[in-house]
Amino acid sequence: MSVYNKLIAYYGLQDWWPGEGFEIAVGAVLTQQTDWSNVEIALNKLKEANCLNIECLKKISFEELESLIKSSGYYRVKAKRLKNLVNLLSINPSPNRKELLSVKGLGDETTDSILLYWFEEPYFVIDSYTFRILERLGLYKNGSYLELQRVFMNNIPNNIQLYKEYRALLVAHAKRHCKKSNPICNSCPLGDRCEYKLKKV
Repeated sequence: MSVYNKLIAYYGLQDWWPGEGFEIAVGAVLTQQTDWSNVEIALNKLKEANCLNIECLKKISFEELESLIKSSGYYRVKAKRLKNLVNLLSINPSPNRKELLSVKGLGDETTDSILLYWFEEPYFVIDSYTFRILERLGLYKNGSYLELQRVFMNNIPNNIQLYKEYRALLVAHAKRHCKKSNPICNSCPLGDRCEYKLKKV
């Protein structure tokens, strides 16, 4: 919890969750390999078309759906993934992790985002930001999603709001300090324990 405590002391409470209800599931698919700002554009277009719901997404043509979500990138692939997800949700409105992972195009990160943020189930979400930060801190270097997820879930309290807040803090830190290129190390709140910073010095 020392990393969490330092991050929240520096950045403050983030209180950031990606949307509500079904919108979370759609956003989780659309955010694959793209920035959230591009996803928001696509979500707004779906809302304007009254199509941010299971009924519409099931009936809408692929061409129409691709046009609405084009800003999210890889829109043809994502349209198929959304259709696959909607087909599951239309027959099973509360799928478990195994069932979500059976949907073509849904990996661990997308599935756990849906479970944590929509269904309020305690799965810590791991993303590229988490891998980067933990590797630079010298805390984890293997690159296995499930293994790093277990590291978090075995070492912090099993608390859904904590999982959400911790992940939001890691995202904030990766964007403001621990950037992929040219990280800002001088003012980093985790600098006193960062192997990457020590190597630079």
